[in-house]
Amino acid sequence: MSAIAGIYHFNKEPIPSNHSFLIMKALQKFPDDDAMIWQQENVFLGCHAQWITPESVGEPLPFYDNERQMAITADAIIDNREELFDILQVDREKRKIIPDSQLILLAYSKWGEDVPKHLIGDFAFMIWDEKNQKLFGARDFSGARTLYYYNQNHRFAFCTIMEPLLSLPFIEKRINEQWLADYLAIPNMIDTIDTSITVIKSIKELSPSSTISVVEGKVIVSKYNILELGNKVKFKTEKDYIEAFRDVFQQAVDARLRTFHPVGSHLSGGLDSGSVVSFAAKSLLNQNKKLHTYSYIPEADFTDWTPYHRMADERPFIKSTVQYVGNINEHYLSFDGKSPISEIDEWLEIMEMPYKFFENSVWIKGIYEHASQKGIGIMLNGARGNLGISWGRALDYYAILLKKRKWIQLYFEVNKYSKNIGVFDKFRIFSVIKDKAYPTNKRRTNESYELPMLINPDFAMRTNVFDRLQKKGIDYKGFSKQNIYDFRKNHFQDDFSWNTTNTCNAKLSLRYGLLDRDPTNDIRVIRYCLSVPEEQYVKNGVDRALIRKATEGYLPNNVRLNQKIRGIQGADWIHRMAPDWNLFLEELQRLIKDSTISEFINVKVIKTAISKVKEGPREECAFDPDFRILMRSLIVFRYLQTFHS
Repeated sequence: MSAIAGIYHFNKEPIPSNHSFLIMKALQKFPDDDAMIWQQENVFLGCHAQWITPESVGEPLPFYDNERQMAITADAIIDNREELFDILQVDREKRKIIPDSQLILLAYSKWGEDVPKHLIGDFAFMIWDEKNQKLFGARDFSGARTLYYYNQNHRFAFCTIMEPLLSLPFIEKRINEQWLADYLAIPNMIDTIDTSITVIKSIKELSPSSTISVVEGKVIVSKYNILELGNKVKFKTEKDYIEAFRDVFQQAVDARLRTFHPVGSHLSGGLDSGSVVSFAAKSLLNQNKKLHTYSYIPEADFTDWTPYHRMADERPFIKSTVQYVGNINEHYLSFDGKSPISEIDEWLEIMEMPYKFFENSVWIKGIYEHASQKGIGIMLNGARGNLGISWGRALDYYAILLKKRKWIQLYFEVNKYSKNIGVFDKFRIFSVIKDKAYPTNKRRTNESYELPMLINPDFAMRTNVFDRLQKKGIDYKGFSKQNIYDFRKNHFQDDFSWNTTNTCNAKLSLRYGLLDRDPTNDIRVIRYCLSVPEEQYVKNGVDRALIRKATEGYLPNNVRLNQKIRGIQGADWIHRMAPDWNLFLEELQRLIKDSTISEFINVKVIKTAISKVKEGPREECAFDPDFRILMRSLIVFRYLQTFHS
């Protein structure tokens, strides 16, 4: 993988050498194995390379193909190499040495601008098509790799991150109020509903599942669609569904093990990361390699205040998985002394924008840092699993049965389900099912929580933010009329649903020289999971039934069949901040007196929240809206201070 950059002058003016120097110099703070440039008079391409796959070692990037008169710079890892080689009729003896960038170039020569529809993997690339005097690029379907660009005054410039673009003298650094309004008004973890804009007014981002074509002074951005919804597979037996899942999931996992470095993986006590680890460890055993797992645990003096069905320290389940799967070197990391407030400045530098995931910021970055020090090249995770491989909401499915009046099946399922979860009050369960089937009020989506209105009402009105959010089904309280099935469908259609997470992972991978890869995000896996009939996901009172059955023999039963206890992340963030609580309050006092931020933030709401937290750090308030809104406002405050400094 790599950081890529480039400049193109529409008016044929030569590119000053200091401009290409500035953009490449800004990338020097990241680890690299090579850094190269390619330049014609009005076209410059650059690459700051990090070698991950065997084929990438010594790879010339940018690469110019004399025969085809094309140049490419790419931040890409392609997972369907053999399929593409077969279609493109590439000699077998050449396949092991052709890097992914040159494979993309071959594919572009065949399919032109339709090329991303044929690529499976994580990628962002730009191609200079000399014959057609065209600059063409694309970003993978979920935006696992980032690509920012500038387009004004006959100049087009692009880069993996924004900072190098801002080093160019012709790019102005000014806040994008629409982005900031979205960030402040959206109560859940989404930053903005428009993935083409950034916090910098003059810099745009190529959205996931998009191509960009620059020709004759025109910039055209287009969406390509490779995810079809609604088509269902029909097998004769339950076993067929399970075997088909195992085949496609193993294919996705194995594709993500292509590295000459050691391989690591996030591991919690749940099904998603556990499934990834169990499939990966078996494959690595055949390569005589061990899988290194990284698990976050709270500090030793943290007292778990969460309900009985939640678990902040998942070590009992994690250790059970490690012991059962085998071929694992386990790592448990608590990051003592680190807190969300101590990490803000570094996270703002990494993200280049305000962020919302402060509760988990310590361990997300900490695991990357620790794994990098151990030489890990690829870090697996199962972050996209909830709506894919581990789909199967029992109560929502039972609501469908209720609406279809399938009384016998519903009674049988609820009877089994109540025993599995240890709740024997069936009337209570039926009450929940009824509310889901026939809701009378707006219900929250799975990640919504009601926060006070953080955005300044005048700023909200000036940017028309609430009208824009309503069109996307989001209101300022985080409520939605969507049922969980519509929510799932929209999750895979609306690119803003996952863009923030992938942007975070892409920037962390660049900073620490290791690549984050998610088999649950493989398009083949997602296609299969969306095609499986709903009745395969909830059966015999078992939710998430497909993955539970598919991991029989892969995961221990206490993990595989666990329906009673779930891990909870971020429960200890207030505990970690306790030593710095007075400093936290002091900075909040400076915030409410700052004239710059008061233009954007609802200071009245902040003052009310401050009066509540003055009582001191209470660990059980980790998910209290007032505590959370103060951290979000502080992150924006710090960002604006840095922005104007």
